[in-house]
Amino acid sequence: MISVIIPYYNMPKTLPACLRSLADQKEKDFEIVIVNDCSSSPLKSLTNDFQKIWPGRLQTLNNQSNHGAPYARNKGFRAARGELVIFIDADIILRPDMLAVLRQALDGHPEAAYAYSSFYWGWKKFPSFPFSVKRLKKMPYIHTAALIRRDAFLGFDERVKRLQDWDLWLSMLEHGQTGVYVPEYLFTVRPGGTMSRWLPSFAYRWLPFLPLVKQYRSAQAYIKAKHKL
Repeated sequence: MISVIIPYYNMPKTLPACLRSLADQKEKDFEIVIVNDCSSSPLKSLTNDFQKIWPGRLQTLNNQSNHGAPYARNKGFRAARGELVIFIDADIILRPDMLAVLRQALDGHPEAAYAYSSFYWGWKKFPSFPFSVKRLKKMPYIHTAALIRRDAFLGFDERVKRLQDWDLWLSMLEHGQTGVYVPEYLFTVRPGGTMSRWLPSFAYRWLPFLPLVKQYRSAQAYIKAKHKL
């Protein structure tokens, strides 16, 4: 079984579409764990209809205070039952065959600990690349929304507020875990949410004073020091 883990924080406009895209999946053997990270917007009203679709297979957990996405993902993982896990943000829309395609990739590559793909951010394409140790040590290019074998997952570093995916893949690499690339665009990130943010590349070079750029640089420095890059 696949466990789909969704950290949720004030995303009432995007979560229903995310859940509908899960309801449309060709792959049916999965459960959903939503971790409400102390949102001010109610979650129960958003999930009532979907509880009927997945009776006994959609559970919600609540944090008493806001801890951030890495904490919420780790909490969801501890409650999950699947042999495979995938972390989906509430602003993601999955292609109907996403879970099936990623599962097939892992089935065909028993040496891989996870399978990942390219994606859209709104209208913009974000192509990924075949797995490369050299490239991974140089730059973040694998999104959090990858299908991971449960026994290979190490947990997210809850001190990292940005580039959490890069940190995870580097940590797994240090334990001999590698990934397999599916050269397709399997999901879309909806712009404007609290989970996923993006700036054009020139901003990181020419606008270092922007708060988002400062956060990125700080996280980048921490991860490079942590992994001795």
